[in-house]
Amino acid sequence: MTAPALEIKGLSKTFGDNTAVDHVDLSVPQGSFYGLVGQNGAGKTTTLSMAVGLLRPDAGSARIFGADVWTDPAKAKQLVGVLPDGMAMPERLTGREVLTYLGLLRGLSKEVVAERADELLSVLELDSAEKTLVIEYSTGMRKKIGLATALLHAPRLLVLDEPFEAVDPVSAATIKTILRGFVASGGSIVLSSHVMALVEQLCDHVGVIDRGRVAAAGPLAEVRGAATLEDRFVELVGAGSTTAKGLSWL
Repeated sequence: MTAPALEIKGLSKTFGDNTAVDHVDLSVPQGSFYGLVGQNGAGKTTTLSMAVGLLRPDAGSARIFGADVWTDPAKAKQLVGVLPDGMAMPERLTGREVLTYLGLLRGLSKEVVAERADELLSVLELDSAEKTLVIEYSTGMRKKIGLATALLHAPRLLVLDEPFEAVDPVSAATIKTILRGFVASGGSIVLSSHVMALVEQLCDHVGVIDRGRVAAAGPLAEVRGAATLEDRFVELVGAGSTTAKGLSWL
């Protein structure tokens, strides 16, 4: 059988007395655009950090196309491109220098790195900031250069944590086109977000995380049923009454 693009089993993580992730199981089919949704603090970022090898779990396992993230990290990380939330960057380098440095670090040739950097900077509309240091980038520009680093080595899986946060609508449309093209050419994507409309627009599968556990997972149409994803999400996580009273002084 074909291995899932990403398969996590029993992932758990505790910080002090707080259980951030509680035995999460998820399977991302190859070729899918998978949305991971949840409230702020639900455990999305912690789950994805463990799934790609950025954070060691207390229990459980993660595999990328069958390669174990913790026992075979070199193979697993060769297959995945990651855009973490709040990704740290070498801030005293330009965008091109960041791509060159990381590309060479991954073992790509100078010629390949230069060619791919040219194309990524152009497509993501960062070529106009060719000589701008990353420390001077806006939040949206940081998201775009982060996406460029994730795509640079031509991975088979992208794991993106809130990739559209603080990105302007024009740049967001460009990124959506790139991501759809990536999936259309056989790639797989896991995207975390708390914006339900965005997930409905882009994704064909969805997992709902609530208080560190999977509340629902599967094809988008099955998870949301006859309702919108937002309505189904509120129903699943018990986010309170939608008829809450307004402020008394307004």
